[in-house]
Amino acid sequence: MTIQQRILEFVRRANWVLLVAATAAGLALAGREVALGIFCGGLIVTVNFHLLARTLRGALTPPHLASFPSVIAKYYLRFLASAAILFLLILSGQVHPLGLVLGVSTVVASIFLATLREIKKILCKEAG
Repeated sequence: MTIQQRILEFVRRANWVLLVAATAAGLALAGREVALGIFCGGLIVTVNFHLLARTLRGALTPPHLASFPSVIAKYYLRFLASAAILFLLILSGQVHPLGLVLGVSTVVASIFLATLREIKKILCKEAG
C-alpha cells in the first residue's frame, strides 16, 4: 500500500471516529445545540470528502476519464449545496454556529493526524 493510500484510508476512518468523539464531547461539555452543530457540520464535510474522493477516482481512472470542467462543476455544486445546508442550519437556530465550525474541522483534524502518523513512521524508519 502506498503512502497516499494509507493516508486516504486513515483519513476516511478517522473522519467518522472524530465525528462521533467530538459530538459526544460537545454533548457532555456544551449541550445539545453545540453537539448537533458538531454532528451536522462533521457529517456535511465527511460526506463531501467521500464524494470528492469518488469524483476524483472516477475522473482519474482509465478508461472513463472525466473532463476537467465536469470535475470542477461537481465540486462547485457540492460546495454550493453544502453552503446552502449550513446557511439553513444556522438560520433555523437549532444548531450552534461554533459547533458547526468544530464539526467542519473534523476532516482537517483527521488529515493533520494522518500527516503526523506518516511523519512518525518515516522518522522511526530513518532512526532504526
